[in-house]
Amino acid sequence: MGEKIYIRGTDLRIWGYIETDSEGNQIAKDFYHRIVGRYDKKLDMTKDFYHRPVARGNVVSSLIPPIDQQ
Repeated sequence: MGEKIYIRGTDLRIWGYIETDSEGNQIAKDFYHRIVGRYDKKLDMTKDFYHRPVARGNVVSSLIPPIDQQ
């Protein structure tokens, strides 16, 4: 994987990560590094963990769940 982007909440706690490969494909992971979804640049489609289409375009960051704020 190439670039790694951290997704943070308003309290700056890390909620998850987005990793981008050299072709522009992305993998979204939650706080525990579990894959929650993928973006396929060639198809221009975001899919969830079960490979079900979620949306056209890149909305992979919306698949990262917020962590509990206690």
